[in-house]
Amino acid sequence: MTPQAKLIFTSSLILGTTITISSNHWITAWAGLEINTLAILPLIAKSHHPRAIEAATKYFLTQATASALLLFSAMMNAWYTGQWDITQLTHPTACLILTSALAMKLGLAPFHFWFPEVLQGSPLTTALLLSTLMKFPPMTLLFMTSPSLNPTLLTYMAILSTALGGWMGLNQTQIRKILAFSSISHLGWMAIIVSYHPKLTLLNFYLYSLITATVFLTLNTIKTSKLSTLMTTWTKTPALSTMLLLTLLSLAGLPPFTGFLPKWLIIQELTKQSMAPAATMISLLSLLSLFFYLRLAYCATITLPPHTTNHMKQWHASKPTPSAIAILTTTSTMLLPISPLILTTV
Repeated sequence: MTPQAKLIFTSSLILGTTITISSNHWITAWAGLEINTLAILPLIAKSHHPRAIEAATKYFLTQATASALLLFSAMMNAWYTGQWDITQLTHPTACLILTSALAMKLGLAPFHFWFPEVLQGSPLTTALLLSTLMKFPPMTLLFMTSPSLNPTLLTYMAILSTALGGWMGLNQTQIRKILAFSSISHLGWMAIIVSYHPKLTLLNFYLYSLITATVFLTLNTIKTSKLSTLMTTWTKTPALSTMLLLTLLSLAGLPPFTGFLPKWLIIQELTKQSMAPAATMISLLSLLSLFFYLRLAYCATITLPPHTTNHMKQWHASKPTPSAIAILTTTSTMLLPISPLILTTV
């Protein structure tokens, strides 16, 4: 892909995201989502591999269906109430359809089926965009319409997402699929709290995006996409592998890392809302995903490859760690001590 084409597609992504997050009208929000979808498709399919073409096709069909549902819910609400304003969504059937549309856009269970396959067929940098930037516009719409949505339905979907994200990620050997199921599991944490404390959902999304960006950029630097090749990276880049270990523990939500902060706040808020059983269930289900994060961390730093490995031996070249990854690792592991400062913004 030429640099000019990359520039056009990246600019379109930023434009589509900006249009959606800054709009009050359903039609402009829908137009922004469509621009986003069309701009990311060439970035998914740029390798021309059959798996990449398949991923782009699956992504297009799913996102087109979700956009059609979103527009249908907006039209139904406008038909009954005369309101096209995003925050004035009051009709119950329209709210139900919108929940399904946004769940499909985000990859929230039970509409998660497309996300692991699409991520597996995409390059690591595109997979990073799909996991973070592409989820920002639908997350903004979820935030804006949160007072109208059904909290019971969102709670059930959230618990299902956390369960499926944990269970289905256990047996995976492809790192992109593991990170896709990790994303589905994290979306459960965001969805369960959106009706009660929407700003916590956004905080969770920002911190999740920060930590996931660190993981993807580290994997992209060490050129790894399978667990078997991850085992050989310690001898090549020990510093990056150590950073990856800390970031994965943060993504798992273990104290004293940054990833513990949103989980701690969400459990606290759910308990305040007399939802202790839901908080207990989602906390126990997140232990499933902790297992595959520890498996990734173990493969990255503790496992030494056998001498009879089938992979080409890597020369130990001591390249300096990119400064962006160093800064991202620092922020994605060490923000917990300044949590009082973060809480003033929530």
